Amino acid sequence: MDDFEYMREAMRLADIAAAMGEIPVGAVVADRLTGEIIGRGYNRRECDSRPTAHAEILAIEEAARFRGSWRLTDTTLYVTLEPCPMCSGAIINARITRVVFGAYDPKAGAVCSVEQMFRLPYNHVPRVTAGLLEIPCAAQLSSFFRNIRDKT
Repeated sequence: MDDFEYMREAMRLADIAAAMGEIPVGAVVADRLTGEIIGRGYNRRECDSRPTAHAEILAIEEAARFRGSWRLTDTTLYVTLEPCPMCSGAIINARITRVVFGAYDPKAGAVCSVEQMFRLPYNHVPRVTAGLLEIPCAAQLSSFFRNIRDKT
């Protein structure tokens, strides 16, 4: 699989979140050596009543269970929306090698937009590819929020 295929899988997961009434964000963790997806997640904050149930956190947790370790070296996280501060912290702590995100988040993004956490002197700094499939990822979010506004 290539970056686009992994991001399309994350977008498919975001569609599941939207169908559940969740903000449509999806994420996958891929093993860089085998190419296998070892973690999947989509937003579940509303249905789980958990503020930490972001797509990235759920994908990272599943990948850690798969590996039997919290260290997720040699992995890439693909996520449809720029990670927030909490998720960026989890990425750093999990030692994820690379982060690829779709849409920028001008209100809460902690990679490029509001903050640039990966440029701070933490003990781990992932490589970043920003804006992959940005337009369709942003369209998922825009469509979701437009539908909510139209209902009110």
